Amino acid sequence: MPKDERYDVVIVGGGPNGMGTAAYLAKAGLSVCVLEERTECGGANETVEPFPGVRIYPHAMLMYASPAPAFDQLELWKYGFRMKWNPLGMDQLMAGGNTTTQGVVPNDEKDMMGFAKMGGMLGEGGPFSKELMRATFWCPPHPPEIEVTDENVPYMQVYKKYQPDVVTPELRQWTMFDMMDEHFGTEPFKVAMAFAAWASGAAGHWEGVAIPAILAVQLLVLPNLGKQSVPRGGLHGYFHAVHRCAVANGTVVRTMCAVEEIIIEDGRAVGVRLREDAAMGGKKIWANKAVIAAVDYKQTFFEMVGRKHLEPSFIRNLEDVSLKNGTLYVSTFHTKEPLHWKSKWSSLDAQCAGPDRVPFGAVFPSDSRELYYENVADCDARKSMPTLPPEKLMWFLCPSQNFDPTDCQGSYPNGHISTAFEVNVPIPELQVEGIDTQLERKAELDEYMRKSFSQALDGLEPENILHHWSSSGREVEFRNTGLIGGTWCGSRHCDDQWAENRPIPELTRYRSPIDGLYCCHQTMSHPGALCLMAIPYNLMHILIEDGVVEPGKWWYPSPYYIPQDGKISAISG
Repeated sequence: MPKDERYDVVIVGGGPNGMGTAAYLAKAGLSVCVLEERTECGGANETVEPFPGVRIYPHAMLMYASPAPAFDQLELWKYGFRMKWNPLGMDQLMAGGNTTTQGVVPNDEKDMMGFAKMGGMLGEGGPFSKELMRATFWCPPHPPEIEVTDENVPYMQVYKKYQPDVVTPELRQWTMFDMMDEHFGTEPFKVAMAFAAWASGAAGHWEGVAIPAILAVQLLVLPNLGKQSVPRGGLHGYFHAVHRCAVANGTVVRTMCAVEEIIIEDGRAVGVRLREDAAMGGKKIWANKAVIAAVDYKQTFFEMVGRKHLEPSFIRNLEDVSLKNGTLYVSTFHTKEPLHWKSKWSSLDAQCAGPDRVPFGAVFPSDSRELYYENVADCDARKSMPTLPPEKLMWFLCPSQNFDPTDCQGSYPNGHISTAFEVNVPIPELQVEGIDTQLERKAELDEYMRKSFSQALDGLEPENILHHWSSSGREVEFRNTGLIGGTWCGSRHCDDQWAENRPIPELTRYRSPIDGLYCCHQTMSHPGALCLMAIPYNLMHILIEDGVVEPGKWWYPSPYYIPQDGKISAISG
């Protein structure tokens, strides 16, 4: 049997949050071991190559993380991180308008002004989007003794400082639609923004998250110098830089090493025991300072910790976490001739990207919020196979201009590769026909999706399609077991599961009821989802408070962080 190992910190799960945390802690001088059950790390930041030369993205594909402090704190440029800037600016993107069943509806001046104001492009003293984004996502929740008010919510403080005219007593209670009715103009623009937010986690119809919802959409554009771009190599390339940083600073990474048990002694997490079928089967790996769970809350507490170590009230609260948020059914096409907009929407052709003129990203159909709510009801209320006719299904065509023209989505010599189409469908666990329905009826779903996409696009006729690659929520779960509900969101981004409530009060600040056990997974940590590198940064504040780590001068905390009484402040000096 292999000899046991010992490290300062053991991290269970090698996705972006686990590896990002490892990079932070290793740079701070701790010995760190990351354990990943799959053959490679990366989690949802993966690229799939169905055949040589064709790279598609079944999960995370767009860059939301540009404001992250990790880029300079971890010096990711030293480890190969590079952005491929696209010259298409926000003014050009917004000029295209929104796709409805009647054609393209231009954005009006109020749309443009509202989007700029709420996203931090217009403020007293100049743009403030980076500070606004960091205040919303890159700041740990307040300590339990602090009452949350308009005076101390970070993004409210930023608006009061730079754009006070948008601040109202209702802003923190509003849905995204409430906020857009106040600041935006056209209905199709509002519907497109709401649907894009729904696909990003904090949906347009949830109360109390109007600002996180709109900023999740604007993260795609504003911090990237007003341009939609992705890292070279996509989100997989982004993860590679984080991984290299962790390893360069001494992190030990073990793949094919699933954890059977988080070892608890006298109420404290002291290490882990690997599964017998792991590459180092049955071995114990000890942690001097902390065990950090970078996998979902169900695996962490119900399987690896075990109910015998947990209070009944805590178990009940976890069992009551709402997964009613839908997952994305993702389709990518390989065609003989390229897809293109039908004549009714041909005004968008001028903005199609690359030599193959890949169609420009859009939400279709964005006619009205009534249509949006019909789609929400199909996903979250009926929880069934689609009941809407194909022409009413709302879908998101990922922005083709995000990709470098040399990527296969821009130019592929043996046919043409589309960007991904995304549709919200019920999570497998809540599907009324059964958890495996999306797999068992995949051919039927694929045909339905093609009929829907064909409402606005030509080129999806059977004789033109060489391959239709699709990924259901159930397949997502088989590939990435930590993505419960088949989604990177994991749980709702609504007022009762956001910030100080995410996903339950006992896990709010990344600590758990088990001493020495911390959380850094999107299902149980603020803000969750989108590969933001926010959870590792926010967790660092808490680990500093508990004396687990003392980073060097390269570290800086959020200016909106509030230290907890009786703890070590994460503010140096």
